[in-house]
Amino acid sequence: MGYTRTDWSEHYNDGRGFRRLGDEERDLLVEHTPAPEGDRALDACCGTGETAAYLASLGYTVDGVDFAEGALERARTEHAEVEGVRWLCLDMEHDDLAGLAEDGYDLVVIRLSIAFVRDRARVLRRLSARLREGGTLVVITPVAENTPEERRHIALDENELDALIDGFSTCERFDAKGLAVLVLRGPGGSFSAEEEPRPDPQAVFGAAVVVTDAFGRVLLGRSPRGLWELPGGRIEKNETAPAAAVRELAEESGLTARVENAHVVTVMHDDRLDVRRVTAVVRLTSWDGELGLPEPHHFLRWEWHDLNTLATLGRIFTPSAQALTEVWPGVLPGLPLVHSYACATAVPPVPGEPAEAVRLRERMANIVIGKGWAPSARVQAALHEVPRHRFVPEAPLETAYHDDLAVVTVRESPETAVSSVSAAWLQADMVEQLRLERGMTVLEVGSGGYNAELLAHVLGERGRVVTVDVDPYVVHRTQRLCAEAGSGRITAVLGDGGLGAPHHVPACGFDGVVITHNAYDIAPAWREQLAEGARLVVPLEMGGYTRSLTLVQHGDVLHTENWTYCGFVRDRGAAARTAPAARLADGAVTVRWEDGAPGDVTGLEEALRGPRHELPTGLIVQGVFHFETLQIYAATTLHGFCRLAVPEGSTLVAQRDAAAMVADGSLAYLTHVKVKDAPDPADRLTEFFIHAYGPAAEELAERFAECVRTWDRKVRESGYPPMTVHPAGTPDEQLPAGDVLDKPSVRLVFQWPGRTPAGAQDLLAAGGQRA
Repeated sequence: MGYTRTDWSEHYNDGRGFRRLGDEERDLLVEHTPAPEGDRALDACCGTGETAAYLASLGYTVDGVDFAEGALERARTEHAEVEGVRWLCLDMEHDDLAGLAEDGYDLVVIRLSIAFVRDRARVLRRLSARLREGGTLVVITPVAENTPEERRHIALDENELDALIDGFSTCERFDAKGLAVLVLRGPGGSFSAEEEPRPDPQAVFGAAVVVTDAFGRVLLGRSPRGLWELPGGRIEKNETAPAAAVRELAEESGLTARVENAHVVTVMHDDRLDVRRVTAVVRLTSWDGELGLPEPHHFLRWEWHDLNTLATLGRIFTPSAQALTEVWPGVLPGLPLVHSYACATAVPPVPGEPAEAVRLRERMANIVIGKGWAPSARVQAALHEVPRHRFVPEAPLETAYHDDLAVVTVRESPETAVSSVSAAWLQADMVEQLRLERGMTVLEVGSGGYNAELLAHVLGERGRVVTVDVDPYVVHRTQRLCAEAGSGRITAVLGDGGLGAPHHVPACGFDGVVITHNAYDIAPAWREQLAEGARLVVPLEMGGYTRSLTLVQHGDVLHTENWTYCGFVRDRGAAARTAPAARLADGAVTVRWEDGAPGDVTGLEEALRGPRHELPTGLIVQGVFHFETLQIYAATTLHGFCRLAVPEGSTLVAQRDAAAMVADGSLAYLTHVKVKDAPDPADRLTEFFIHAYGPAAEELAERFAECVRTWDRKVRESGYPPMTVHPAGTPDEQLPAGDVLDKPSVRLVFQWPGRTPAGAQDLLAAGGQRA
């Protein structure tokens, strides 16, 4: 029986098929996968469609999928009267599955065909990724012990069945006249790093071989112990690690490679019981041959695995897991400590990606370009060509290529991200704002890999990117991922980004500097290392609100050229700042002063327990309304400005995170009230209100409301104001007219329309801002 599409089509065209769906199977499907109204099912490798037709009779809307057109021709003919079935020609193992239902399935069935699938673990993960929440995957297969030897190839033994259930939270197994029926739920399980018994002393110096296929998938073997392992083994006397890797790969899998294509990435050592274990991690950049099982006593099967599914594989041999994280940091979190010594040998980039990645990258790029974030041809080309998923190997492809999603790569806690790959539209915008030319040199502060490679692509072969980060792990990850998939024009440096990259500055300064974390201040080094006339793009916090600013260097003054609404992870360098805060009302209310000194909270505890004054501003808006300039306007013009935060469900304060002001023992904050509801959100009306507490509540509310009204009359339609950045020591008389926001290293001057110098000294005395 053939394994190609043509052979399978001929199989079905000759009138042959598979075992008919039995009553026991039907009963198990009814009992364990009942079909509520509206549920959708996928019959993978559907053959002539008998199972798909039965699922439709149960009430499912069904996609019947097979890679043999001959099977589908018979399915369409034999079940022409069945409603609710769509027949699709797809190879579930190799094709891009874009044609499947976008909203997923409640049930996926793969019947009598899993034994013919080479990469079973990967295919089951592809299928389970299509399950809706609470969905079920059912695998029906012949069992080896119930199958004649001449038909063994259609059945699975117990070890092979065990491998199927790895990564699912629950598995129920039933028998249907010799067929195993596996009912699997809860995909996306975890992995565990597993050890062997005490290693033989002569085998403790070994090589772990990391090899990927044309789709970027890594090769792992299933051992008789039920562990997934990399190819590899002992390094013999007078044998180099690359030579041992090539030899072991051939002996264990049948694949062949050349020693010059084997590169030692790092050498690991740890202690296993009383034996010190040393492992050279060898990355193969090319190979030949077909997978086989020349050593069935060591490996039961070989499979290619998607990197983003490694953390769901179940049991992985510990040295193999550690080797995988040396090549792709982050793919397997929480491993036991191992000492690793990186080797200086350069590893050339290794190609390989699935067709799905190409399609999703094209979609992402087209969305970003279509929304106007990437108007230049070179940035557009970078979005189309730089493989974003290879810089977030732990993320599903759909997540990696989402146009509006930042992918967190390092967390300090489950709630706090410390490193991420930003949303594609924002990265494109920031690269565009730098106005780069080919051959330039750019500094990036805050590493990760993908953004640096976008820059390198725009800069061309003679360009150079220096990226600096304070976190050794982030720098190591950037170096490794850029080595795997990069241009070779990225220099990753460990250091405090607030100091720039002093040992890498070109003679005339960097041609552009981009900061990829929230910055409370503008570090002097960024200005000093920036070439005259070049641009600094920085997500700057103003009153706690972040905007990506494009600043052009002219002498010692930076001039704002562009504003973009954004958010990034916080700075972790020496310049990082924790805003002073006061917790009130037994911790139910927090007031933060993001800029300047904290205000006086005397009397606020009592005020918050008193009556609330509510004042409408008169500003009524329709639909979804963006008031991003109002946030900055209030933060830079309103005396006593601060931020107010309360936990969800608070009855004391109506707004969880609000712009606020504190003065005279009183507090006021900005909120909004729905004044007209409608089925269509675009037709709803909302009015801005001021809520205030304390003896000066009415006065504060009126001042805040007048700020909102002034913004509405004079600022709302004009957008962000001209703004200049001056060194911190600049005297007032040398500053242009405007509202001043002082930072430790710079003075920001905002020229809001309609503002006058009146009251300047009062504001200066009150908090470092002037009109």
